[in-house]
Amino acid sequence: MEYPQILEQVRAQVAGEIGGGLVADYIPALAAVDPGRFGMAVATVDGAVYGTGDWQVPLSVQSVTKVFSLALVLREDGEKIWRRVSREPSGNPFNSLLQLEQDRGIPRNPFVNAGALVVTDRLLTLTGDARGAVRDFLRAEGSTGTDPTGTGGPAAGSGLAGVGPSIDFDLKVAASEAEHGHRNAALAHLLASYGNLENPVADVLEHYTWQCSLVMTCEELALAGRFLARHGTAADGTRLLSRSDAKRLNATMLTCGTYDSAGEVAYRVGLPAKSGVGGAVLAVVPNRCALAVWGPGLDASGNSVAGLAALDAFTTLTGWSVF
Repeated sequence: MEYPQILEQVRAQVAGEIGGGLVADYIPALAAVDPGRFGMAVATVDGAVYGTGDWQVPLSVQSVTKVFSLALVLREDGEKIWRRVSREPSGNPFNSLLQLEQDRGIPRNPFVNAGALVVTDRLLTLTGDARGAVRDFLRAEGSTGTDPTGTGGPAAGSGLAGVGPSIDFDLKVAASEAEHGHRNAALAHLLASYGNLENPVADVLEHYTWQCSLVMTCEELALAGRFLARHGTAADGTRLLSRSDAKRLNATMLTCGTYDSAGEVAYRVGLPAKSGVGGAVLAVVPNRCALAVWGPGLDASGNSVAGLAALDAFTTLTGWSVF
């Protein structure tokens, strides 16, 4: 597969979608992002990485980090988390209070905000530093071997070497989300009222907010997601998740990772995927590669307009999907 050529074809095909949608203006720090940005990266199972557009420009990955916090909880705690979080598609907005109330404090899945708060809560109990655990994991898995600022490096193929020092929290984004995160606070308090938080609400919200403020490039994000294409095997060859847990995490991404548009995304793209309101989408082609795409403009469900169009084009051009 000639990845550079495929990526350029994808970029050309989605040119009309770039800049479409609306940026997440309810988080002021994200409202200032140029909606015309677009980047896409592919990291193969053997560690080669290729990209197009703004693939080495740092971006706020937001809810995509929920994949990694869940992976860490599954690694440390096994199946126990599923006693506190369901695995069903939401059919409602990702920050719905009504759904959490109807489900009596058991979030519909780990990728809606309520579910991610429960996962962060458990990770905080297990590690004492949930946000740091996610950052350190991403630094280890998102190794690039290119310019540590994330703004330079080769045009394609950075190989296996290096660490991810550019992966860190964005203080402005974290502060912005904390100041305007009233609905997340309401979700956390509702979870606590049902006895579904182990730690103080303020602590869970702090770690969750900081986790979502992590900044990465598409290159780093694609590399970090490779373990899901490798059936749970980490970058250093050790087993991060069992094959069974990796399969289940991919399945949950497919059915729940793009909120109340999960069915439409499965129809168009046919891959496990997780989106974030910063405009990033992580997708997985088992046995082949992980894909990261960025387009800040969002649709009504909070998914990147250009990002989903790019994944649609990629799977159409390659013929790759899980179906």
